[in-house]
Amino acid sequence: MNTQELIITWATPVFFLLIGIELLVARLRGRDAYASNDAINSIGLGVISQLVAVFSKLLTIGIYAWCAEHLALLRLPADNLLVWAGALLGYDFCYYWLHRKGHETNLLWAAHVVHHQSERYNLSTALRQTGSGALLGWIFYLPLAILGVPVEVFVVVALIDLLYQFWVHTEQVGRLGWFDRVFCSPSNHRAHHAVNERYLDRNYGGILIVWDRLFGSFVEEDAADPPVYGTRSPLRSWNPLWANAEVYWHAAVDAWHARRWRDKLLVWLKPPGWRPADVAARFPKPEFVMPSERFDPPLPRPLKLYVLAQFALLLGMTTQFLGMAGSANLPTLLAYAVYLVAGLWLLGGLMEGRRWAWWLEVLRVLATALVPFTTGRWFGLAHLDSRIALALAAVFGLSALALARARAGSIPPPEPAMQR
Repeated sequence: MNTQELIITWATPVFFLLIGIELLVARLRGRDAYASNDAINSIGLGVISQLVAVFSKLLTIGIYAWCAEHLALLRLPADNLLVWAGALLGYDFCYYWLHRKGHETNLLWAAHVVHHQSERYNLSTALRQTGSGALLGWIFYLPLAILGVPVEVFVVVALIDLLYQFWVHTEQVGRLGWFDRVFCSPSNHRAHHAVNERYLDRNYGGILIVWDRLFGSFVEEDAADPPVYGTRSPLRSWNPLWANAEVYWHAAVDAWHARRWRDKLLVWLKPPGWRPADVAARFPKPEFVMPSERFDPPLPRPLKLYVLAQFALLLGMTTQFLGMAGSANLPTLLAYAVYLVAGLWLLGGLMEGRRWAWWLEVLRVLATALVPFTTGRWFGLAHLDSRIALALAAVFGLSALALARARAGSIPPPEPAMQR
């Protein structure tokens, strides 16, 4: 496990502790801060982001390391405090422009949109991260490599910038006076996540909000116009795969329908929401209307408890996955990642009431019970201890029974026959 994966693994219990504290504070204040389906979806997307990061390091860190080795104008020492401070300041500056362009360019928005899809605003929203950001995001940090910021410094300051942004995703912290004028704060970032006209595409700073003040993208939160969260094209789904793909798909469809080759390219390069005139005329979309209610399909209590339990098990497996990422072979890691993503996808289907999700989830839990028990193997473990194999068989065998009971409890009784 490398430094980045190690720090995130150790930080995860702290994240959940703070989420628990936020939930408690909100309840004491009588506020509706969390919904289990939304939180599961957000955290699950964070899990997928971490799974992808294991495979994308060669692209992100590898390219940076090559540029720092072959293109650097300076050779900055990694043991100098000023280098670290300058690297953190430089990283935050680069992040501002990546973040800003992520709202101004549809191709980059297709990756970043994942972070904005939640219609709630709480600490679980901070964990809601893209699975495709590594495709182009690394480009914005190459100036640091060219200036000579060492790889080990870059990796750590990137984590500091990321971890800082966790705490600003809350409605439980109000205005902070002078702090709001200098740093990204909960108030500033609430405005960033809002779809209200006055807040749209503002407050991009990661640690410092000074960048927004310098470049004209700052707006203050206004109590008279409380933020409404989400996107202007609501996701309305708990499917984590669709959450990552939706903007790419819609852009590809518009590009396919566009008659001019220039428009086929501009679909990706123009701001989100832009469409070629001929496409908009032939395939009109409704105008944006401020949402009056959140996406929240009903979930029977037995099924909610089942989904929460299975999600907790998948989180535990994700911890194991990250722990073995530095030692397991690529086919094992890929197979395990596919299993984890499939599990999150099926839980999303269950929360949406999809019939196919019930049957596929039964197959998943039965396979998870039987395969380790009958083969004595598990991802990354060639010789599974018999007691662990028995425990897995028991837990997931009982899961299949619990799912059957939840299924039975969620089917409404037949209408009584009319009396003649």
